[in-house]
Parts: sequence; C-alpha cells; structure tokens
Amino acid sequence: MTTVSTQKDDRQIMSGRFARILRRPEVGAAVAALLIFTYFSSTTTAFLSTAGVSTWLYSSSLFGVLAVAGALLMIGGEFDLSVGAMTGTTGLIVGIMTTEYGTNIWVSIILALIFALSIGAANAYISMKTGVPSFIVTLAALFILQGANLAITKLLTGTVAIQGMSDVVGYESAKAIFGSTLNFGGMDIKISIVWWLAITVVASWVLLRTRTGNWIFGVGGAFTSARQVGIPVVKVRMGLFMATSAAGWLVGMLQLFGVSTVQATTGLGQEFSYVICAVVGGCLLTGGYGSAIGAAVGALIYGMTLQGIVFAQWDNNWLKFFLGVLLLLAVLVNLYVRRRAGDRS
Repeated sequence: MTTVSTQKDDRQIMSGRFARILRRPEVGAAVAALLIFTYFSSTTTAFLSTAGVSTWLYSSSLFGVLAVAGALLMIGGEFDLSVGAMTGTTGLIVGIMTTEYGTNIWVSIILALIFALSIGAANAYISMKTGVPSFIVTLAALFILQGANLAITKLLTGTVAIQGMSDVVGYESAKAIFGSTLNFGGMDIKISIVWWLAITVVASWVLLRTRTGNWIFGVGGAFTSARQVGIPVVKVRMGLFMATSAAGWLVGMLQLFGVSTVQATTGLGQEFSYVICAVVGGCLLTGGYGSAIGAAVGALIYGMTLQGIVFAQWDNNWLKFFLGVLLLLAVLVNLYVRRRAGDRS
C-alpha cells in the first residue's frame, strides 16, 4: 500500500509541475518561435547565415523594446497606441534641433525623452481623470503625433526627412550608445539587441521579484480590489504609461543613430505591432496576466517572420495575413492552456 501511495504522490507532483509550466504565459510563444525558426531554417540558407541572423535579431530588438514595455502596460490593464508614432516624433525632435538649430546633441536627446514622458503622463492623466478608455485616448494621441510629425517637419525643413545627422557635433558619442555594432562570435550584433535583452531582464525582475510587480498584476487583474487594499493605482498606471513612452523614445534613438536619418513617417503603421507581440507572448487583453519574457519571444517571432518571408522570397503581403492568423491562434491557445492548467491543479 505504501508503494502505491508513493507512486500516486509522484504522479500528482509531476502533474502539478506540468500544470505550473503550462500556466507560464511564454510557453505557447516559445513553441511557436521554435516552429517558425525550424521552418525558415530548413527552407532558406540565408536565414541562418551570420548576416541573416543579425538581421532578424535586429528587427526583433526594435519590436521587442516596445513589446516588453507595452506588455507591462497591458498586464496593468491599459493600452498605448501612440508609441509607434512616438518613435518618429522623438527622432524628429533630435534631428531638427541638432541640424536646424545647432542644439547640443545630448541636450536634444534629453529634451526628446522629457517630451515622451510628458505625453505618457498626459495619456495616463486624461484616461484616469475622465474614464475614457486608454485605447481611445492613445489613438487620438497617435493621430496628433503623426499629423504633427508631417506638418511641423515640412514647415521647418521643407522636407519630410531629416538627414545630415552624421555631421552633427557629438554624433559619434551618441551613436556609441544607440547605434553601434558589436562583434559576437563573428557576427555583427546591433547594440539595440543588447538594449532589448537588458530591458527584458529588468522588466522580468520588476514583475516577478518586486512589490511593484505585484501591484502591476493587481491593478490589471482586479482594479477595484487593488485600490481597496491600498495599492497606489494612479501612480502605477502613470508610471506604466510613462515607461511605455520612454520605450518609444528609446526605439526612436536606436533607429535615428542606427541609420543616421529619420523620416516624418517613421513608426507609421506600427501602432499594433507591439500589441501583437505581447499577445502572442501570452498577455491577455483584459490585463492581469502576461510576462516580459513572453513579449520578448513574441517580438522574436515577429522579427523572424518579417525577415524569413523576405529570405524565402515570398510576397510581402503574406506578413499581415500570417500575423493575423498567429494573433488569433495565440489568443485561442493561451485560453485553452490556461483552462487545462486550471483543471490539472
């Protein structure tokens, strides 16, 4: 009898461990990433070349910085659709101030960051003060930024693009931080990839190891209860909006100093990209559930798919189709896995 009881306990332990693994938001994304990696690796040699790997990692990193920050905001129960346009806005601020008015490059970078944080704070304040959903507030901010990017840039420079950044005093020092390339194992790695990994580590630590992380999950999962137990819900959401806008600023700097130019249309059409990456990575649209690692893996899927389609010489129009299917499947799989994990526990 003792032996039978022990075996049953072992099975229960294994079942419990398996259920805990299934509950992790990033599990489904990790499986999808492995399948996509395997497919493109087997269908095109360019995908696994050193140039190919560095290309899709670079693409993933730009999406990943926004996806990780956006995932924290989504876990907190909110959205920010303006961050795509924010990448272009902050790049244009630095470009115009340095090339047109001779402002110190680091002063311009800091002022662009302050502007981004201000927009994030304004989005949070309007949404929480009026009760208007953040989806609507940030969608309005998206159109405002996009219109201003085009109109103001053309008004001040006569064009819709800023060039000549490489001639600005101090450009090399800024490029070392935001646009340099590192050699790793014979492969050229953009510094944006380092930023992406670092932000993912920090965000994961905040979510899983700090009181702030518990507050974020609490605010997104049960807003009223969180307020009743004393969680500073206003400060939490204000901080999340500002962090997401700061991520938009960072991507703007990474793009600006990566290619030495910025256009008024930069970020146009990318407003839903980070949402897709975060959802594919396991975040729920209802808030209270998700992970930074999952969002990073979702961005990796986006980057691999984006470049894999190019390497495989497919019609680029298939990208949106694939992402739509992937988004729907991710939502359904996450729902199924969570239900099954709940049944096993």
